[in-house]
Amino acid sequence: MDVARQFTELYGYEPDGVWSAPGRVNLIGEYTDFNEGFVMPLALPHTAVAAVARRTDGVLRLHSADIDAPVAELRVDELTPLSKYGQGGWAAYPAGVVWALRDAGHAVSGGADVHLASTVPTGAGLSSSAALEVVMALALNDLYELGLTKPELAVLAQRAENAFVGVPCGVMDQMASACATEGHALHLDCRDLSLRQVPFDLAAQGLRLLVVDTRVKHELGDGAYAERRAGCEEGARILGVSHLRDVAYAELPDALRKLTDEKVHRYVRHVVSDDHRVEQVIGLLDAGDARAIGPVLTEGHASLRDDLRISCEELDLVVSTANASGALGSRMTGGGFGGSAIVLVEEADAETVTKAVREAFTAAGFTAPRVFAAVPSAGARRLA
Repeated sequence: MDVARQFTELYGYEPDGVWSAPGRVNLIGEYTDFNEGFVMPLALPHTAVAAVARRTDGVLRLHSADIDAPVAELRVDELTPLSKYGQGGWAAYPAGVVWALRDAGHAVSGGADVHLASTVPTGAGLSSSAALEVVMALALNDLYELGLTKPELAVLAQRAENAFVGVPCGVMDQMASACATEGHALHLDCRDLSLRQVPFDLAAQGLRLLVVDTRVKHELGDGAYAERRAGCEEGARILGVSHLRDVAYAELPDALRKLTDEKVHRYVRHVVSDDHRVEQVIGLLDAGDARAIGPVLTEGHASLRDDLRISCEELDLVVSTANASGALGSRMTGGGFGGSAIVLVEEADAETVTKAVREAFTAAGFTAPRVFAAVPSAGARRLA
């Protein structure tokens, strides 16, 4: 993927630099980030790569090698939230970052020429949009010498997605893309954005974490995500806390008795119990027992399926088939309604489990899934 050469062919001159930002897979802690709880993602080796050059005339030109569309040419001072740019609105993600930086008072009004290419699967729940946002933020931070930290860039990238694109996501995806490190999972406190790099070298323990992309496309902007977020906020209001993070797991039975709305009851139960599952996984990894996190992953899937109700037939088939074929545990990951599942397996069982899942999809008449290993990889960085 020679984005620098492609940039030169496209714009007629060489870029000022090349940057990359990865997609992510979330090990545990789903729908907890906007509740100011805990999450534990890891960066994937799949990345969005951007060749970028700074401009001085206020023009922003955006092009993607992955989209059959011409260069989108915009004016920085005319960027407006909730506008759509480019085919399918893809350009709203990088354009939104420019808007968010400028709206926060950072001097990026000169614009930029940008050429992007990504290997992060889209619609698979692996944060392809966050990778686009973070790579754009990092490039502009360097080119305009803004001096922002990676967590600060992640927050601005989240604001771009929330306010500019219109998706009410939490900050986990952008923080994982910006701040993850190779060989580690990222334990993130979404209240104060404190983070800890947790060693997660599965190969050293004879384990593998598989990602199974069901190829069922999800769309977080369709209202289902926002409805669940609103339900969580309503639960916090009824319980008299600012966010569900403040409901202790030991107090969950008492809290649930106060919630008469069936949906709110389910959403609160999931969020508080998933925060607890993050703590369980941290404890097990700190004790050097990665195998023992398998049942916690499976328990998390049941909660996502039954309480949040964001799974689908294909995701449930991955989990049930993988576990029946020798996996240590598995669950759907990401926003749900399609996308991907993760499967923790013994290295020696990886091919057997993969084969069983593929055969189950064929028997069910589903599109063949894409299966690959999730190798904890580096976060956003400058390549050249």
